[in-house]
Amino acid sequence: MAKILLLDDELTMVQMVSEFLRADGHEVMPFTSFNPAMEALESAAPDLVITDLYLDKTRAHGLEVLQKARAQNPPPTVIVITAFGSIDTAVEAMKSGAYDYLEKPLKLDGLKFCVQRALSYNDAVSENLYLRKQLKKKYQFNQIIGTSSKMQEVFKMIERVADSDSTILVLGESGTGKELVAKALHYNSRRQFAPFVPINCSALPENLLESELFGHRKGAFTGAITDKKGLFQEADGGTIFLDEIGTMPPVLQSRLLRVLQEREVRRVGDNTAVSVNVRVVAATNESLEKRIKEGTFREDLFYRLNVIPITLPALRERLDDIPLLVSHFMRDKMNPRTGGRYQITRQAMELLSAHHWPGNVRELENAIERAVTLCEESTLQVSDLPPVLQNLAATAGSDTVIETREGTPPQSMMVLSDSLYPLSFTDIQQETPETKTPQGDKPVAALKDFLRLQEQGYLNRALAQTGGDKDKAAEVLGISLATLYRKLSEVEET
Repeated sequence: MAKILLLDDELTMVQMVSEFLRADGHEVMPFTSFNPAMEALESAAPDLVITDLYLDKTRAHGLEVLQKARAQNPPPTVIVITAFGSIDTAVEAMKSGAYDYLEKPLKLDGLKFCVQRALSYNDAVSENLYLRKQLKKKYQFNQIIGTSSKMQEVFKMIERVADSDSTILVLGESGTGKELVAKALHYNSRRQFAPFVPINCSALPENLLESELFGHRKGAFTGAITDKKGLFQEADGGTIFLDEIGTMPPVLQSRLLRVLQEREVRRVGDNTAVSVNVRVVAATNESLEKRIKEGTFREDLFYRLNVIPITLPALRERLDDIPLLVSHFMRDKMNPRTGGRYQITRQAMELLSAHHWPGNVRELENAIERAVTLCEESTLQVSDLPPVLQNLAATAGSDTVIETREGTPPQSMMVLSDSLYPLSFTDIQQETPETKTPQGDKPVAALKDFLRLQEQGYLNRALAQTGGDKDKAAEVLGISLATLYRKLSEVEET
């Protein structure tokens, strides 16, 4: 079922079409005059607009309906109705954004088919917009968790350089989140709708890496049975992420240097170069300066890659972020099982904060996933943690002081207790002094905000009832799929 706004200055036609569409299960808002229809267009947010192009015998009003519809966010799909033989006018309307046109006198079977196609198109567009918003939201800066000073420096640098075309070199130990930074750079730039293409340079042998990066011509080598585009061409207009760049063989380093200098690639077995518009983000967990001294990495390539370096701190250098990260991982891992009941003992949290974390954030995430899988009654205990942490707990009683690591100042020592650690999931979002409100001093929300929260809860219940199936949820709610996606997008924006 869809919400359809119908506008035509012929009353008989409006009545006939309205009855036909309602019989097909749609909610119809019929109008015979321009102004009331425009008010409904803005307030009711229809999924589909069907309008005569010649209202009051003038095309101006019909085109204005089309323009106002296209200005909505998100815009409804528009079908225009024209007089028989007015093909040129219909083409003009479609150039202005109309999805399709129908000729008078209307054929109801043709109308039904056109409406079905328009709504399918609308659903696809709405889903695409929703997924893009979700993807961008996933890689917003505030999804890289951390309030420590070192992480704040990282956030500031990402924000400053995200929209530039400069080559970025992301430095950091394994597990610190280098690919997450690369995605944040891409999805917060003007290249966000173009491809993001990652490749691990250490995962492929030299002969395959060259073909993967630059492509090949048919017959260039044994097994090259067709022409193949390389990843640089696949990433044209977007971003290519070269992870573990320090492991790239010297012969490929020279080819990559040429790509960075000339902004063109040449496929294996091809004599013709192809221009590419690609932003390069490279990453390494090794010292490239050391590799240069060893003669395994080109110095000139290093300077080409190291235009803007971003260094990610190890987790042991930002221990204050561990409770935030734990909250984040518990929310993501436990939500499907517990419906949002998050608990962890203080002793378990203190042990997590005392570990050296050689595997950094990735190791912490794996530890939380293990704990979530093993825990009972939605509470993470010491017994749910990895053995290395359980052994640490075994060496200390519940009232014993535990030193986090050799050389840790006395003020960083912790006393273990078995009470619950107070998790704060609101802290995950980056706050500014302007957005913080003292406890107990929060104003009453506006009615529209309250109603939005109620709607959000109802949408979540419908999605839970249908196992996340949005088609079924839309059917249960009695709205179109496009409307559901629009409402979900509105929820994400609040």
